[in-house]
Amino acid sequence: MIESILITIVPVAFLILLFGGGALFKRQNIDQDGEAPISKTLFYASKYSVLVLWGAMVLQVWGIGISLIAVPAILRWIAMLFWFFGFALLFLGRFELGTSFRLGTARESANLRVEGLYRISRNPMYLGIYATILASALYTMSPLVIALGIFVAAVHHRITLAEENHMQKVFGKEYEEYCHRVRRYI
Repeated sequence: MIESILITIVPVAFLILLFGGGALFKRQNIDQDGEAPISKTLFYASKYSVLVLWGAMVLQVWGIGISLIAVPAILRWIAMLFWFFGFALLFLGRFELGTSFRLGTARESANLRVEGLYRISRNPMYLGIYATILASALYTMSPLVIALGIFVAAVHHRITLAEENHMQKVFGKEYEEYCHRVRRYI
């Protein structure tokens, strides 16, 4: 029961932070919704697919079996480690970005964040998403979840590349130097 509650609370808390933060941004006249750096359809299909993948893991943990096979306990424990590690990256990455956080690329001027997690990875939040996708795939072992996870990971990598191109244009040499010091993911 504790496993089910913890696995459910973490994405719910992150979504509350994400959307609550968006409401707070609006009060400060900051638009959290940036420009989609790739096709808008593909961008939002991928973002909403992440929610489907998270939902698949939550359903599975509550016994609403979407898995075609019995998932071994060791695989479920490994999945939970990825799940909590991924959400730790998502929470920390979101907090460290502060008012620079956007879904997509910023429409207005924002600051380049290179402290905290961003000293280790240029994209800790995407790394967190990849970890939660892997967790969902391992926990459910559902071919549909695995296929959707591959789609999301591929699209998010394209988003990462497009956002890096945008950052290069906006921040120039400062971003180039940052890229030489810090790897894209790990």
